[in-house]
Amino acid sequence: MALLPAFLRTARAGHRVPRPAARPPADDEVLLDAPDDRLGPALVAAARGEYAPVAELLAGTRENAEWEHRDRYAARLAAFARSRAGWLQDWRAAAPDDPDALLVRARLTVDRCWESPARAELLRQAGPAVTAAAEAGGPDPVPWRIALDTARGAEAGHAEFERLWAQAVRRSPHHYGCHVAALDYLAAASPGAHRECLDFAETAAQDAPEDALVRALPLQAAFVCMTADGGASVDRARLDAAADRAVALSARCPAADPWAAELRNLLTYVLVRLDRHRDAAEQLRLTGPYVTSFPWDRDADDPLGRFLQVREDVRAAAADDPG
Repeated sequence: MALLPAFLRTARAGHRVPRPAARPPADDEVLLDAPDDRLGPALVAAARGEYAPVAELLAGTRENAEWEHRDRYAARLAAFARSRAGWLQDWRAAAPDDPDALLVRARLTVDRCWESPARAELLRQAGPAVTAAAEAGGPDPVPWRIALDTARGAEAGHAEFERLWAQAVRRSPHHYGCHVAALDYLAAASPGAHRECLDFAETAAQDAPEDALVRALPLQAAFVCMTADGGASVDRARLDAAADRAVALSARCPAADPWAAELRNLLTYVLVRLDRHRDAAEQLRLTGPYVTSFPWDRDADDPLGRFLQVREDVRAAAADDPG
């Protein structure tokens, strides 16, 4: 793939209160897409029409360069604003140049375009909102992650995507969200290029700090491969290695931690597809009560129900596996 070398070259270049996972949670104790202890109060305030706690939360992530948290929080806040946007409208009216308000607005604008049959054209029209967030963001890579997603949906050419990618990695060379956006673009641009996707992901992971979330990028690439053709186009050893990297990263996170839930849910999904049921059972134990819609919504309209079924199947398979 012509685009891959540029990606490979540049790829080289919070407070949490965990809950103990003493026993497996019952079905009625499992929580879908639960916010962490920082996002939760901000969402409650937004539900009351108050934007100040949201502004304080996002300002803190920007000032402390908590880019992974900022990326997730902006996405969750934009999702909330799709049905209840009064607080965001008030915020923008009071502070039209606030980089945090512009970020949420850009994410919301893109999300609203994404599911339309006219997605490509609408996303091209969303450019000014994304550009405003990027220009106001300074060292923040998150607006550039949104720009990368927008470029993919708008079917931008390689040259334009590489320009945006260069801006993103200049700000944060190991930002997970930007790498996921690049991986998705690679997969969409060349649907059969699964080995190239793994090459890109493995290079990014190898060069990242041990505790960086981008170390799990090969897991995301494995997911892309396995949901496209069952993983038949790549060696099984590479898929196992991607899962093993994510297992090591999961082990560095507290058990029953909502922040680590997205990693562990995806890891469980991949391990099940690899028939590694004992390893999947361990990730379920570490996940505790926290379920994320992704990746279970890939297979079902009811992601929580799908997760519960998989959990039951994994426990049964692990019990039958002598190890």
